[in-house]
Amino acid sequence: MRLNAFLRPLVCLSLVGLTACGSNPPSSTAPADAPVTATSAPPIKIGLALGGGAAKGFAHIGVIKMLEANGFTPTVVAGTSAGSVVGALYASGMNAFELQETAVALDEAKIRDLQLSSGGLVLGQKLEDYVNEQVRRKPLEQMSKPFVAVATRLEDGERTVFARGNVGQAVRASSSVPGVFQPVTIGKYHYVDGGIVSPVPVDAVRNLGADIVIAVDISNKARGKAPENMLGALNQSIAIMGQKLGQAELARADIIIRPKVLDIGPADFGQRSSAIVEGEKATTALMPQIRERIAQLRTERAKAMQLAQQKATDAKHQECLKQRSSLQKLAGMAGMSDACEKP
Repeated sequence: MRLNAFLRPLVCLSLVGLTACGSNPPSSTAPADAPVTATSAPPIKIGLALGGGAAKGFAHIGVIKMLEANGFTPTVVAGTSAGSVVGALYASGMNAFELQETAVALDEAKIRDLQLSSGGLVLGQKLEDYVNEQVRRKPLEQMSKPFVAVATRLEDGERTVFARGNVGQAVRASSSVPGVFQPVTIGKYHYVDGGIVSPVPVDAVRNLGADIVIAVDISNKARGKAPENMLGALNQSIAIMGQKLGQAELARADIIIRPKVLDIGPADFGQRSSAIVEGEKATTALMPQIRERIAQLRTERAKAMQLAQQKATDAKHQECLKQRSSLQKLAGMAGMSDACEKP
């Protein structure tokens, strides 16, 4: 107390002309590269990985319906085979109910162009044209939501992720079941069904920046009996080929939705309504798990932001202490107002 009583008049006299005694000293200016902190956490980015499965792909629409109905609208999408068809239309700007209307109105003849060829029975040009018509001929890079389609490069079996260019062509490549569709030529390579290397494209949607990946698995499973037709046999063969690789990728998803559509045949478009309903039911059953995972991530993100803001405040205080003048330090020793507020 005696020291402060002695120092206070001395400091006041020293600060005359600079500031009135007892008022706050001028605060130091923060350095230009001082960290900037946000006042609220950024929104959670939900990614949707839509797997292949031919006519079972209508289940994806039911999944999207229930996610949107519960306030969880995906912001990035990746699709393989049938999943690329639904994913492209959804990413173009359609909502779930518009998707359902489009699916109900779909005439199978609009997407199937039969042609006898050694490369496949279906040319695939009609599917490409149909998709481009539905997305209003936008290229991949101009979709309303970031979207990629996954295919398999025939020459070396490499997974290929299409993120730019012709949407319909990318979807056609992703959906070209070997032996059924002719391989699609893009540049100097040929492409076939993405289900061979990535049945459910979890990694592709994660690479789009998804914080949470919701994967929809509608792939065939070997169930101890032979398929009844050639198309079924081909689809099951692809599923078996990609099963082991697909399991490892699928394990990297946060949520896995498995609609009960295994009894729907690959060309059974007449069961599209049933597939949509099964997608709704499977998603509804997992909604508590989806809510919990999103809430958990929000909590983690909020804690991380609080820690970052505290570190930024501490750093600013330390920088202020370094920049205080000798007179300001004397003012602090004398019990006068300090320019550097403690965090």
